[in-house]
Amino acid sequence: MDRYDVVIIGGGLGGLECGVMLSKEGYRVCVLEKNARTGGCFQSFRHNGHLLDTGIHYIGSMNEGQILHQYFKYFGILDGLKMQRLDEEAFDVVCYGENEYAYGMGHERFVEGLAARFPAECENLKRYAVRLKEVGNLISVENLQRGLLSAGGLEYFAQSAWHEIEKSVSDKTLQQVLAGTNLLYGGIRDKSTFYHHAMINNSNLEGAYRFIGGSMQVTDGLVQAIRQNGGTVLCNRQVTRLIAEDGCVTEIETKNGERIAARYVISALHPQRTMELLDRTGRIKKAYISRIGSLENSYGVFTAYLMMKQNTFPYINRNYYLHENTDVWYDRSRAGKSDCCLLSMAPVSDTERYTRVISLMAPTYMDELREWDNTTIENRGAGYEEFKTKKADQLIDMAMRHFPGLRGNVESVYSTTPLSFRDYTGTADGSAYGVVKNYLSPVTTLISPKTKMDNLYLTGQNLNVHGALGVTLTAMLTCAELLGTEYLAKKIGNV
Repeated sequence: MDRYDVVIIGGGLGGLECGVMLSKEGYRVCVLEKNARTGGCFQSFRHNGHLLDTGIHYIGSMNEGQILHQYFKYFGILDGLKMQRLDEEAFDVVCYGENEYAYGMGHERFVEGLAARFPAECENLKRYAVRLKEVGNLISVENLQRGLLSAGGLEYFAQSAWHEIEKSVSDKTLQQVLAGTNLLYGGIRDKSTFYHHAMINNSNLEGAYRFIGGSMQVTDGLVQAIRQNGGTVLCNRQVTRLIAEDGCVTEIETKNGERIAARYVISALHPQRTMELLDRTGRIKKAYISRIGSLENSYGVFTAYLMMKQNTFPYINRNYYLHENTDVWYDRSRAGKSDCCLLSMAPVSDTERYTRVISLMAPTYMDELREWDNTTIENRGAGYEEFKTKKADQLIDMAMRHFPGLRGNVESVYSTTPLSFRDYTGTADGSAYGVVKNYLSPVTTLISPKTKMDNLYLTGQNLNVHGALGVTLTAMLTCAELLGTEYLAKKIGNV
């Protein structure tokens, strides 16, 4: 039987980041991934010769001296990343009504651009930008150097994103524009927290970048770092049981019958799935299992990948949030409607003028897909293919209203649904953003990395904040349970 200091279940971003940190500190680490490839939402895959990203199309805080740049520097993967900084004048564009509204990069440029369209709101926009920065600065490099992974911020989890926007500016259209990127955090008007809204938007305002050559390069870099540190990464290792004894997880059992022993276990799976794998023990109360099982998961994403004819569609170095409803917040009342999406283009290189892949990503609940709930990949039937074709056509029609020449330059279309997310990445309900965080009950919907088992810890997007930045921060909080917060923070901040 193999024995390790730490076994990490799940080879997505959070699991791999934990693997790098702990292996750097001398722990003998093993990461177990159920699929043939690691990466989770940071996977890239090829279809008809085109490189497609699964879930991450751009990330923020990547300028030198900014927080995610610092983390990636600490992991040792920064030099291996090929990235392109998005358009400073308009890295994001919110299309609302008949108009387009640009988000400029940098807080001053952001304010100036929107104030030109809403001059009466100039001072309000300045105060709003300051609030975004206040939240973002809770996890600054300066705080790391002082020994803090985060300087608090729980009060922002108890504030409504929508209410704070309404209080910040009075113009109704501007309110919708400021909320127009809520697809980035699975935004729900009646639930989403200001912490999520501010942290993610501030991160992109600081420095938003796209990957050239797919987001998988992050995953590849992390796997390489773990192995260089003496750690192990094993794919096709689906965990089926966590064997418990005397308040500890003593062994991990996999589908192929392997048993692996560990001093510590970190699960990057959904907490509900982790509890299902764990042997019944008095340490984990039924009330906790019930609470975890009752938590709402966010909506998933339907993605239509448009493979473009060569040298036909110019690459545009910005993202477009398309909204055809007067309310930019999507929820279950609009399930089945294709009236909003994120349009993002993939750069072929840093010099190529044309794009070969355009992604159209629309929020989608699993309710639309229940007919195929018990099917498997490549075996869902003709009805499923008809559903995907119809939904992709609806999104293309919407995009055509902003890019009239789009359809005529499409060579082929490939699409994925929340079922694809569920089966490829193991996300509950095909959720793209993990457990829904509700400002009305932040303590209930935030999950601690610690469990009642002495050596079992949790990590991943379901605990705190999703996305590259949120998952990275959560991985830090998990590893701090073993390494110590001050020690780890200073190690990262002073690298």
